[in-house]
Amino acid sequence: MNYFVEGLQGSGKSTMVQKLSQLHPNNTAIREGDYSPVELAWCAYVDEEKYRKILEKYPDIRSMIEEKSHAEGDKRIICYTQIITDIPGFHKDLEQYEIYNGRRSCDEFKEIVLRRYKAWTQDQMIFECSLFQNTIEDMILFRCASDEEILEFYKLVREALEGKDYRIVYLRAEDLRANLDVIRKERSDDQGNEMWFPLMSRYFDESPYAKANGLQGTEDLIRHFEHRQKLELRICREIFPDKCTVLTSKNYTEQEIATI
Repeated sequence: MNYFVEGLQGSGKSTMVQKLSQLHPNNTAIREGDYSPVELAWCAYVDEEKYRKILEKYPDIRSMIEEKSHAEGDKRIICYTQIITDIPGFHKDLEQYEIYNGRRSCDEFKEIVLRRYKAWTQDQMIFECSLFQNTIEDMILFRCASDEEILEFYKLVREALEGKDYRIVYLRAEDLRANLDVIRKERSDDQGNEMWFPLMSRYFDESPYAKANGLQGTEDLIRHFEHRQKLELRICREIFPDKCTVLTSKNYTEQEIATI
């Protein structure tokens, strides 16, 4: 059995991954930024020619790049956020080769996502936000896709996963405003300066979706999260009804986890 742990930012996905890992010690946990057979968040996705040019551009950390790179057919996946370096601009440079945030055409984006789901052959894995979050954020904020268009895409995702044993564990947040307040405090530095929220706010405010609809600021971001959660729960209900367990974020019992 494989597990996809899903939910909004700050819903407790990392904690749930840890709990499932303790319950299923033979399963491999895959978190954001790790090399994953199904997810490309925080990873550069390049062809062999571009990969060679990246190695040539950064000769001082070539071995570090190679260590964090994985071959998939004629493509290379570089887990660049796991490379610790003080080389100016390195992480920003490799960020441009991610597939999210409208960096690929719609058709190419969908083809990459579906092909990797279909090609996935490993079992006994626990994935953190590898099914909904990054793909849906991309489709809403950068492609301005409608709910119906996203639902149609997830019908194709369901087909691509045909034959795999998996459960979706969705953590539903009941109070999104309080949820956001908690994560803002948790992701601050020792002096109380917020690290995550300013980046998230800018990410939302500068997205094509926000600009097209005149959206900006915390209230509109919260409404976006409310919309996204409703859509994700609808996908669970309509596309994956036999594969999904919905738990209340940070308010579930150990027995509920054990019976997933």
